[in-house]
Amino acid sequence: MEKGSEEFQERVVSIRRVAKVVKGGRRFSFSALVVAGDGGGQVGFGTGKAGEVPEAISKAARIAKKEVKGFKLKENRTIPHEVVGEFGAAKVVLVPAAPGTGVIAGGPVRAVLESVGIKDILTKCVGTNNPHNAVRATMQGLGQLVDSKVDGSKIS
Repeated sequence: MEKGSEEFQERVVSIRRVAKVVKGGRRFSFSALVVAGDGGGQVGFGTGKAGEVPEAISKAARIAKKEVKGFKLKENRTIPHEVVGEFGAAKVVLVPAAPGTGVIAGGPVRAVLESVGIKDILTKCVGTNNPHNAVRATMQGLGQLVDSKVDGSKIS
């Protein structure tokens, strides 16, 4: 287990202070959203909540490593075709790009794409900038990817 956890890089996407209203006032805790990936086609995300920030981050990272999913990349640098991922009001458009383009993406979407190992891609997040929904929409879009080699013929 220790060997597997070393290869994953963790990125903290967002940290929020949340409050529970009780009889005596408010009780504050922290919520963290973390993306973990190996840079080779595998990525997962997790949320954790705790009384202190480091505890919330470690809890989220542990969940992210458990929820890792694998995705097919084209030439280990981009995606095979254009996809649109949706979750709630968030819509993320993912478009493959030429070599040397880089990752053109906003914060939460960039964290997922860099963790999965994509180096050239164009993206647009439409509808909402909520980090939780943007991460889920990106993961949903990556899940729609199909391999570019269908029926033995190579499509470039």
